[in-house]
Amino acid sequence: MELVSRQDPHLREAMWFAVCCRALTLLLQALFNLLIPDHTADAFSPPRLSEPGLWDLLLEQLLGGLSHWDAEHFLFIAERGYLYEHNCAFFPLYPLSVRAVAEGALWPLQRLLRLRSRLLLSAVLLNSLFSVLAAAALYKLGCVVLQCRRVAFLAAVLFSVSPANVFMAAAYSESMFAFLAFSAMWQLEKGQSWLSGLLFSLASGVRANGLINAGFFLYSRGKCFVLQLQVGSGSVRKLPLLWKQLLSVASSAVLTCAGIFLPFALFQYYAYVRFCGPGTVLEQTVPKPLLQLARDKGYRLAAVNGVKPTWCSQRFPLVYSYIQDAYWNVGFLRYFELRQIPNFLLALPVALLGSWAAWTYMIANPRHCLTLGLERRKSEEESKPRAGFCCPAVFVYVVHATVLLAFGFFCMHVQVGCSQQHRRVTSSGECSVVAEVVTVTA
Repeated sequence: MELVSRQDPHLREAMWFAVCCRALTLLLQALFNLLIPDHTADAFSPPRLSEPGLWDLLLEQLLGGLSHWDAEHFLFIAERGYLYEHNCAFFPLYPLSVRAVAEGALWPLQRLLRLRSRLLLSAVLLNSLFSVLAAAALYKLGCVVLQCRRVAFLAAVLFSVSPANVFMAAAYSESMFAFLAFSAMWQLEKGQSWLSGLLFSLASGVRANGLINAGFFLYSRGKCFVLQLQVGSGSVRKLPLLWKQLLSVASSAVLTCAGIFLPFALFQYYAYVRFCGPGTVLEQTVPKPLLQLARDKGYRLAAVNGVKPTWCSQRFPLVYSYIQDAYWNVGFLRYFELRQIPNFLLALPVALLGSWAAWTYMIANPRHCLTLGLERRKSEEESKPRAGFCCPAVFVYVVHATVLLAFGFFCMHVQVGCSQQHRRVTSSGECSVVAEVVTVTA
């Protein structure tokens, strides 16, 4: 996708800076992993079923800090599939990719490293690659949207050094999602609708919040149609031709959105078949330590004794929403408790910066915001295009960032939110918005 260009020194510098940030992150985590003992938390931590060798222990000392919290889920899924019900909160494309690299490119290391170690090494290698490519794709996106290479370069740099950088290195799906989402937005801005739709579809197979990226495509198609109506001649506005144009835009939007939602739907169907299908007793095939973990923690195994979970009988049996509710108590205002004030304070800088971005843009473009960017600009204004954060093309990204920020603040756990408003927001395209706010205020 022409991410690398010898004629663009800003792109080379952005990618080299991202490589240096990734190397520094890996070095620091190895150092702190050796010096600081792990925090004991009641998080998912499945037992290791095989004895580690010397090289496994060495790799654990160097990269073990990148395998905790959600990374345990991704590595477990890559190794054993969706054994427990709550594993289905994590989408399959990333763990499948990690397993493919571990079994393919890292196959020669199987005599030295057990599968779990190769999976961790695979995740680190993949995330290092995807995070650098994500920075490059963000720079390309910024060049098209912001019409300023310097500001686009700053956005890519801030993306690489953001506090979310550690999640881009750990065995999380953020790096892969960021690369796919940024690339899809870039292709959409270039007019490559079908390639953009394909990339958005792949992104929704990595993270559930990829579904809302369909809004970019719908807005793009709707805006083009509305602007055509405003500049069309009388013959263009005739009813038969108008209906033809409308049907063309609608069919394209429906097909693309169906493609974006397809991975999510297929995964929900897979979970339904696995956990709600005919009872296939799996207890005999599950290792005893994993069975004991399920009993101790209350984890539900797939199709044990034919007992179906409660979500199977719902009108729309979506395992993802059930897991968020039942396992992590995610919901509107559920986290608003006095004892969580310190966590809200941790999330406050990101919330303020995101709110400031939206307010700054609205003050600079009040009419554009009120008309949702669907009003054609006057000819004298078109001769003076603005570049940077306040240009009209940024509108849809500001809306996206603001909606995610509000949802994260009111509906998600804030100790997750302070990172996920970096992790999920920056990995969905809004780090460019944050970067521009810093630039404008500097």
